[in-house]
Amino acid sequence: MCGIVGYIGDQNATPIILNGLKRLEYRGYDSAGIAVLQDGAIQIRRDAGKLSKLTTLVENSPIEGHLGIGHTRWATHGEPSARNAHPHMGDTNQVVVVHNGIVENFLELREDLTAEGVKFKSDTDTEVIVHLIERFLSGGTSLEEATRHTLKQLRGAHGVVVFSSNEPDKLIAARIGNAGGVVIGFGEGEMYVASDIPAILEHTRRMIFLDSHQMAVVTRDGVQVKTLDGQKVTPQEHNIGWDPVAAEKGEYRHFMQKEIHEQVRSLTDTLAGRVDFDEGTIRLPELNLTPDMAKSISRIVITACGTAAHAGMVGKVLIESIARVPVEVAIASEFRYSDPIVDQNTLVLAISQSGETADTLAAMDEGRKRGAKLWSIVNAIGSQAMRVADGYISMQTGPEIGVASTKAFTAPMVDLYMLAILLGEMRGVLSPEKRRKLVADLRLVPALVGRCLDREGEIEQVAREMKYIRNMLYLGRGINMPIAYEGALKLKEISYIHAEAYPAGEMKHGPIALVDRDMPVLAIVPHDPWYEKMISQIEQAKARGGNVIAVATEGDTRVEALADHVFWVPETPWLLSPVISVIPLQLFAYHIASLRGLDVDQPRNLAKSVTVE
Repeated sequence: MCGIVGYIGDQNATPIILNGLKRLEYRGYDSAGIAVLQDGAIQIRRDAGKLSKLTTLVENSPIEGHLGIGHTRWATHGEPSARNAHPHMGDTNQVVVVHNGIVENFLELREDLTAEGVKFKSDTDTEVIVHLIERFLSGGTSLEEATRHTLKQLRGAHGVVVFSSNEPDKLIAARIGNAGGVVIGFGEGEMYVASDIPAILEHTRRMIFLDSHQMAVVTRDGVQVKTLDGQKVTPQEHNIGWDPVAAEKGEYRHFMQKEIHEQVRSLTDTLAGRVDFDEGTIRLPELNLTPDMAKSISRIVITACGTAAHAGMVGKVLIESIARVPVEVAIASEFRYSDPIVDQNTLVLAISQSGETADTLAAMDEGRKRGAKLWSIVNAIGSQAMRVADGYISMQTGPEIGVASTKAFTAPMVDLYMLAILLGEMRGVLSPEKRRKLVADLRLVPALVGRCLDREGEIEQVAREMKYIRNMLYLGRGINMPIAYEGALKLKEISYIHAEAYPAGEMKHGPIALVDRDMPVLAIVPHDPWYEKMISQIEQAKARGGNVIAVATEGDTRVEALADHVFWVPETPWLLSPVISVIPLQLFAYHIASLRGLDVDQPRNLAKSVTVE
């Protein structure tokens, strides 16, 4: 989950690294640090807290040099503190390392090193890496070989960047397993290393991505990539099209608010080039899907975590309704340990904003081992989940900085809708007339989202009335049941208010005992096939003194008469209604958190990319 940036070239590395870390602060923000080679010696500045503290530290005690690495941390071993912040330097003061991941055997390694006389200066697992490198260097090997030997000693998944004052012409970067990406960017007489694209996008769009068990030797003139066994690799170079300006807040108070509003554009981009409204057809060429393959699929397992799993739950309804293929949604962290029943006729579809989520990648690996075909829906171009899949769909949302995902939730729901249409057509279960109607409905989505956003002021007013609540119950049915889960998750994530979501039909099986005037109930009640059932749930909540907020279709007088507050959404074809129903829930959670004075973009204990178990 940590952010890593490295630089080698003719410029001063310090501002490049600090600016890059700023763009990655969403990945880790309980401590930060930087190491720069200055006049032949490694100089380190680091501190607990957010990046602003490190920036102030560097301003008061400047460092300058042409080679450096930096890090923002999300603690796994050792409390957030200056001594536990990265980078870590060894006893010789000649080697320094930053690290993303967990050294699963660090206690064993630490005991061995301590027995050899090594004095540890931190509580982290990372520090064993730099001491191991020093141990191998003492035998006369190069930094490259010492790093390679060290990485082979580690268990777990890792992203590592290291340099030495004795070899000031290079950075070493490596990736093992699914501990987050390692991106290497090309400049003119300079090179960049990062754990994610936005950190270096203002400097270059030419990039390569390390795969698992690959190591790169980076000099100012280029890069050489090898496997950990020393075999040369020629990675594919990518030209990234994201605009760095897209990672700036602009007129919005927080990135989350900006990204909620960006959904009109992101959903437009999601459709662009993939939907032919004249012919009523869908194109998803990167899936590599053929009619024979579509007909051979006996079952789909959608695997994901958190918000992505909620999108998968919507996808289950879409694919089963449109393409008539059985779908299971498996939480990735459970799927990998469940001895899953999959075979060559099973399609495992992974959804991940970052494409680097450790549990999701492990679930894909488990599916592969059992013979399943792999697809992925990802936002990060060149990410691991994209590269290992047999086919993929790119979300087309651009960078998402706020930890609580918004536009990377609505985009995959539309992607799944398009996938369902394509599967239904290729399997011969979708008539041309029905296909054209489903495709035509997609044209409405961006404008409908825009109409929801136009009501932000109304939602903010309700948030002002509700900002001091301590608990909340979310209810939904059918295709909007996952939207109840997602709405409750958003409220929990950024406002720290306890919220639970239930299928509305389960109300009488327990949750109704909680309903009183102090337990607000948010019911999702658009005009869909479950409308009458949801009306009944509102009536039951009101009969017990409940304070009801409803998400309802504009002009619905029945809901207006029953509910205490209504978040109005425009009339929407029911298969696409989750994309619209979630917008007011995103805005509601955002405004409650903002009104409570909380750090919306960087909520406590959370990070954007969960790259360790």
